Amino acid sequence: MSFKDDLDDLDTAEDFLRFLGVAYEQRIVHVNRLHILQRFHDYLSRDEGIEDLSDDEALAARYRAHLERAYTDFVASNAIKEKVFKVHQEEARKMEDRFVSLDSLVG
Repeated sequence: MSFKDDLDDLDTAEDFLRFLGVAYEQRIVHVNRLHILQRFHDYLSRDEGIEDLSDDEALAARYRAHLERAYTDFVASNAIKEKVFKVHQEEARKMEDRFVSLDSLVG
């Protein structure tokens, strides 16, 4: 079986983290599992040339790096700040539209 075939058998964030050898804390994954997987997907989709890799070892290393980066994003931050999903992005835009600076009130 190939690396990509093995990926097809993975279901959960924990499955991906274990398979790719990324150390993780369960409490972080428990709260952010969908955000981590979406960010992982986003990083993979922006990785030019990853589809051209035929060596499973090189491909696995790239996948591991992207998953580790996605996981780390949520170790240092949270879902609201990272705005992975559209609902968070839209809410942030609404908040920016509602912001009134103190200078504009005083001036």
